Amino acid sequence: MTLTSSTAAAPRSAADRRPPALGGFSAAVLGIEIRRVLRNRRTLVFILIMPAVFFLLFGLPQRNQYLDNGNPVTGYIMISLAVYAAMVATTSAGAAVATERALGWSRQLRLTPLRPAAYVATKVATAMVLGLLGVLVEFAVGAVSGVRLPAQVWLESGLTAWLGSLVFAALGLFVGYLAPAENVMQFMGPLLAILAMLGGLFVPLDVLPHAMQQIAKFTPVYGVGQLARAPLAGTGMDWAALANLVGWTAFFGLAAARLFRRDTTRV
Repeated sequence: MTLTSSTAAAPRSAADRRPPALGGFSAAVLGIEIRRVLRNRRTLVFILIMPAVFFLLFGLPQRNQYLDNGNPVTGYIMISLAVYAAMVATTSAGAAVATERALGWSRQLRLTPLRPAAYVATKVATAMVLGLLGVLVEFAVGAVSGVRLPAQVWLESGLTAWLGSLVFAALGLFVGYLAPAENVMQFMGPLLAILAMLGGLFVPLDVLPHAMQQIAKFTPVYGVGQLARAPLAGTGMDWAALANLVGWTAFFGLAAARLFRRDTTRV
């Protein structure tokens, strides 16, 4: 009787050891993560409300101004602030790993079938969903406020602002695995504001001193900002901006992956 029970239990035990599909990544877990982040009122203020308020304060007074190609200056400001909203959203979502590390949650997850790569993928997907929300809200505020652009510009600029924010999701993960939880947001807030200023999101680069214009070309914000505004300005593909975006994304992604491997090898 004992031998029969042991033999019958063996297949079930072997099946239990099989890894879950996609390493445990699932839409249900992603949905829970997104709802958890959206319950954070401070996050919503910085992602959804502040960029919209900035547009109303600094964009609307320029509603009678136009670019050289006839498109409104308010469209330029709206796209820049959509990039900023996506930047803040994706960075904050990625940096949330610092808090979870401090609480011991990431260590608890190692006891579950969830693979570390699936955990990181969930964080990145959450960051990108929040980034998309930031872009959509900013574009909605712009449209309601009277911004009128060709449909192609809305689509191309919106997609570029959103997809380009992947670099900031990687930045958030990098900082989240590098900095202690109690310091990460205090560090990231001023850093993002400085990067937005240098990258031309708050003021056009043309009004900055020449030296700062040259420095701006090497910041992580420059590439995505230039590419997102290109459809509006009609300047075509800026290969230097694309190289900037790809280079910084690769740098932050590889650095975050290295810190992630170091973190998961700790006992």
